[in-house]
Amino acid sequence: MVKFYQHTSSFEHAWDNVTYAFWLRYPNPFASHVVGCDVIDRQVDPETGVLRTTRVILKQGALPRWGRHLIKSPDAYIIEESEVDPRTQTMVTRTKNLNHVRVMQVEETQTFTVHPENPKWTQVKTEARIISELRWGLTGRVESFGINKFMDNSVKARKGMAHILERLRHNASLAASTPVAAAAVASDC
Repeated sequence: MVKFYQHTSSFEHAWDNVTYAFWLRYPNPFASHVVGCDVIDRQVDPETGVLRTTRVILKQGALPRWGRHLIKSPDAYIIEESEVDPRTQTMVTRTKNLNHVRVMQVEETQTFTVHPENPKWTQVKTEARIISELRWGLTGRVESFGINKFMDNSVKARKGMAHILERLRHNASLAASTPVAAAAVASDC
């Protein structure tokens, strides 16, 4: 059995600001479980201008008591592949965990586009699949735990992005006010 999740949200910020904030979202106070993030590959297609990036993200989480017998380490390595198309103003990200996949595989796709009703806003569509290959009657329990945890973390992720966007907005206001502040702001992000 597979659990599915789908949610559409909006940020009251322009698409270029939201996609910029995406690359700056770690660290933030809502993502203390993210230990590190490294770019493995980044290329711009010379014909289309599409930016393709692959990153590895290390996350540490707390396991439920029943899960400690199934997973030895709470560390999770996540692969993130993204494509940013500045011409169509679309960014698509795909993430999935590289370890613990037999116990639980989490596959997420996010699509960032200009909001259809307000071109100054950004719409984000999030879709996820939670899959467990465990048997012994544990599959449903693991997948239910996974989907509930994913929903909780999605709320935190949106709060984290909002935090980064507000920080960028604040820094832009400071930079516009004085040249000295602009230099200080540049080192802040």
